[in-house]
Amino acid sequence: MSAKPSSVQISSASEGVNWKALGYMVLCTSSFTAMNSILKYMEHLPALELVFFRSITSCLICFGFLWAKGIPVLGKKRGLLMARGLFGVTSMATFFLALQELPFGSTISLRYLSPVFAAIIAVFYLKEHIKPIQWLFFAIAFGGVLLLKGFDLRISTLGLGYVFISALFSGVVYVLIRKIGQSEHPLVIVNYFMFIASLTGLIFALPIWVWPQGQEWLILSTIGVFGFIGQFFMTKAFQIEKTSKVAPMKYMEAIFALMVGWLWLGETYNYLAFLGIICILAGMLLNVFFKGIKNTSR
Repeated sequence: MSAKPSSVQISSASEGVNWKALGYMVLCTSSFTAMNSILKYMEHLPALELVFFRSITSCLICFGFLWAKGIPVLGKKRGLLMARGLFGVTSMATFFLALQELPFGSTISLRYLSPVFAAIIAVFYLKEHIKPIQWLFFAIAFGGVLLLKGFDLRISTLGLGYVFISALFSGVVYVLIRKIGQSEHPLVIVNYFMFIASLTGLIFALPIWVWPQGQEWLILSTIGVFGFIGQFFMTKAFQIEKTSKVAPMKYMEAIFALMVGWLWLGETYNYLAFLGIICILAGMLLNVFFKGIKNTSR
């Protein structure tokens, strides 16, 4: 008789923590960190031109997979798919502009206002329920982002404006993907985004186009590869788990960016940055495990 309750507790705990979704987000954040590092390296090119190069390679890869698997390209929820693409390209373009205005680590960190926006939007649009203590966890993680940012005089008002818009629209994207759910194949969702971004980036980049030189062509092609991997696994994660539980995992990218900025770009950070890392990890992990701990204790 005693074995049965134990098995129920284990099952409830496992339902509370979706390890597959978390694994997808680790792959997502690692890929996006690699992509953003290359974008920072190529910041001498116009931001909208980088939007085109980041998107066109991913679009071709994605379309190739769709064709090989015989998956219908247009999908079913075309209105939501179009909206996801339009909000996504706006977030991407303003983020690339922010990368050219702000230090790398600060830009990535500041963009992680987006999970907070996503959680708030999901409450009203998806009717998801957020426990009061989870808002405390969000606040801890957000406080960590502020510590990472620090009191950096290199942070301009224009750059802050770009990254704020990017974070807001990124939050909308998270909610739209969750709304689309598993009714669409992840490749269909990514393909819509990449096609719209490629077309938009090309149209707006043509008047200010700067031709890449030599090995820059190869470097630019890798942006799309890393971007495709990151976008694919982010889409899969948001399809199978609640926005409020998946979105905070993106905070890991702030930590990766801090390391890249220090080791590769020579950006310096003080002790507040390391305290910020602790706060981000604490807020993120407390939110992820909250439901599982609650279910286990019942």
